[in-house]
Amino acid sequence: MKKSKALLKKAIYFACVLGFSNSSTADSVNKESVLFTMKKSSQFMLEKASYQGGFVWSYLPDFSRQWGELEAKRTMIWLQPPGTATVGHVFLDAYHATGDEFYYRAAEQVAAAIMRAQLPSGGWNYVADFAGEKSLRKWYDTVGRNAWRLEEFQIYYGNATFDDGGTMDAATFLLRLYVEKSNPKYRPALNKSIDFVLKSQYPIGGWPQRYPPRKPQAHKQHFEYSSFITFNDDVANKNIEFLLMCKQALGDSRVIEPIQRAMNAYVVLQSKPPQPGWALQYDLNLLPAAARSFEPKSIATNTTADNIAQLIKFYRLTGDAKFLTPIPAALDWLEKTKLPDELIKRDRAYAGNIEVGTGKFLYTHRRGSNVANGEYFVDYNPEKTLAHYGSARHIDLAGLRAAYAEALSWSPEQLAKESPLHNSKKEPLAKFFTLKEDKSSDLNFRAQAAGTNDKKMVAAQRLVDSLSEQGYWPAPLIYTSHPYKGEPPKTDLSKDERYAQTMVGDEWDTSPYPTDTPVMGISTGVYIKNMATLIRYLVEQNE
Repeated sequence: MKKSKALLKKAIYFACVLGFSNSSTADSVNKESVLFTMKKSSQFMLEKASYQGGFVWSYLPDFSRQWGELEAKRTMIWLQPPGTATVGHVFLDAYHATGDEFYYRAAEQVAAAIMRAQLPSGGWNYVADFAGEKSLRKWYDTVGRNAWRLEEFQIYYGNATFDDGGTMDAATFLLRLYVEKSNPKYRPALNKSIDFVLKSQYPIGGWPQRYPPRKPQAHKQHFEYSSFITFNDDVANKNIEFLLMCKQALGDSRVIEPIQRAMNAYVVLQSKPPQPGWALQYDLNLLPAAARSFEPKSIATNTTADNIAQLIKFYRLTGDAKFLTPIPAALDWLEKTKLPDELIKRDRAYAGNIEVGTGKFLYTHRRGSNVANGEYFVDYNPEKTLAHYGSARHIDLAGLRAAYAEALSWSPEQLAKESPLHNSKKEPLAKFFTLKEDKSSDLNFRAQAAGTNDKKMVAAQRLVDSLSEQGYWPAPLIYTSHPYKGEPPKTDLSKDERYAQTMVGDEWDTSPYPTDTPVMGISTGVYIKNMATLIRYLVEQNE
């Protein structure tokens, strides 16, 4: 999934660069034109792109095809960012920047879609289909089942997922909307989401990938993994952040002990020397476990690096030195996972998965051409590894060491005194959620090339100029997919290696892939990023 997100960012970059093709200068930009552009683009997204207040990731201009992480029906909405709740966050940010009630009403329409998609358990699936359960099951049985590399969509579980932030993005948005005006109609859905997070937590403090649990099913070469304690894709981190926001905004003292237990799980689940790192997930015996066919049982370097950063954050949050204790051994272990020079490509200098016990570097591969005749496998051979899942990783080890050294200089007494876990007062949430994601580095670079001293003004003007007549920013849809064409022929496992390093298999594979001939379309991610740029412009003009 991380590969998908990287390519999405690339698409957003290209779309933003296109905005710099016009010849106008920053002199003509003004607040009124920015406000007009923001509203026109938001009206288009809400009235034309959305389905009953919900969104997917991208659309053809005539809406004949649309995609989330996979191709979606028109009646479907995507909860995974940058989906429905992320647009809701933009609307609330725009409301805070402009005071225009249009954006609050728009956020309410998004909330209605999110509450409709909320499952009885209180969480959310990646997707919802407003055409009903039968329509959703059919999608899973066709498009989902034939997405070779996206195994999480090949089975319809019928329960909620913490994977990829969908549940937490939706829950956080409902929290923000509720505290905005204390509207009681949002409190029941918010309470259900809080209860879902608390009920699904294991006694040790971690969370499963999916909940409520379902009967285990054999899948490919292993048993399904959705009940395992999960660090992968920020599951534990995002849940902790949400509970902290509930403590901050609602003063809900119920969440304090679950937060503490969740933070402690990071310490407890660290593997013992000589491999003092962390796995992507753990079985219920607290041992490293495999997940998808290309996620072997291993100690994972990217998870280890992420968890080191989290432990530093927990120390800052609490002042408790136990969160720093595991770090030195983990840093030293990461140093040992550096690849030989001849295997380092770009900035991916560290092995991704380390075999439990032996310490050998593991590499993931596949053969065949689709779900019917293909298979994933793991070995020690660094040649022909997967394109969509990294066998090598970028780890900023120097940055982690510097962050740890800085943490050692912090006063534990002062940190404990300032800890929000010890503060009984309610505190307002951040006014803007999407701005923290808007680094604007690409826009700043392009603006500098245009020869102006006010780069953000140039960025705002280009976005004003590049909005289409219809009201959207045309974006190259670098992702496409093969339409579902029926079930692939039943064959034995294939030794075909043509698709060993591609993002997609043959014409029966419904997985998304980057195309060399992207069409121009509508991108929810581009809308989010461009709105963040305009909101930032307004905020800084008012400072």
